[in-house]
Amino acid sequence: MAGLDAFGTQLKRDSNGAGTFVAVANISDVSGPSRSREAIEVTAHDSPDKYREFVKGLKDGGEVEITINYDPGDTTHQALDDDFEEDDLREYQVVILPGKADEHTWEFSALITSLGDEFPHDDKMERTATFKISGKPVLSATGA
Repeated sequence: MAGLDAFGTQLKRDSNGAGTFVAVANISDVSGPSRSREAIEVTAHDSPDKYREFVKGLKDGGEVEITINYDPGDTTHQALDDDFEEDDLREYQVVILPGKADEHTWEFSALITSLGDEFPHDDKMERTATFKISGKPVLSATGA
């Protein structure tokens, strides 16, 4: 297969803490999760051929970043402000290929670490949001 079109990708938030996920409206770009892992150096004086040696360290669930066509009157955009202000983690999903047989969903707990709004004089209003993942993000096949 040559590749897949990402059109339709969604970011959803658990709107009530009971697993009712609602899509954030007017998303134009989604990236992440951007997972990483630490490399712990264990090089010693007797390491073979003077090469550094490493073992696996802790993993980091990374971040998810979105850009939206901002509408301050949209309730899903207002909810991002609420999520930024609250101290508890919230559950989110990134749904890839929604409604298709090969739909997949990343599910993760996160806090919003950054909200940025732009109001250019010659272009659309935009908002960017960065979600810092806490724990392990899980990718599941969710297509029918």
